[in-house]
Order: sequence, then C-alpha cells, then structure tokens
Amino acid sequence: MWIILGGITSIILGVLGLIKWWLLFLKALAALVPFTLLIGGIFAVIIGISSVKERAEEKREEAVKQSTESDKS
Repeated sequence: MWIILGGITSIILGVLGLIKWWLLFLKALAALVPFTLLIGGIFAVIIGISSVKERAEEKREEAVKQSTESDKS
C-alpha cells in the first residue's frame, strides 16, 4: 500500500516539477541526447569489433579443424 502511495506522490511531484521547470527540462533533454548518441555509438563500435574478432577466430578454428582432418586422411 505504501509503495502505491509513494508512486502516486512521485507522479504528482514529477508532473508539477515538469510544469514549473519545463524550460530547464528541455535544456537537460537537449544536453542528454548527444551524450546518449555518443555512448550508444561507442558501445556499437565495441560490439562490432568484438563480433568481427569472434567471426575471424571461428574461421581460424574451422581452418585448423579442416587441415587436421585432411592430414588424417
């Protein structure tokens, strides 16, 4: 019950805060968007590099496996 009351209170205070400080909210949002894009881009590059390295390692392992199979025959 207390959680619901706390949530309702937070919603009311949040709406009142947005109304009172709308311009500051927009400035903060404008500052947050480029930062979010920057961090997202960094993560995308890191994940992409990791994926390329993983694919190259799989190809190497497959080549080694094929060479050992051809040596056995």
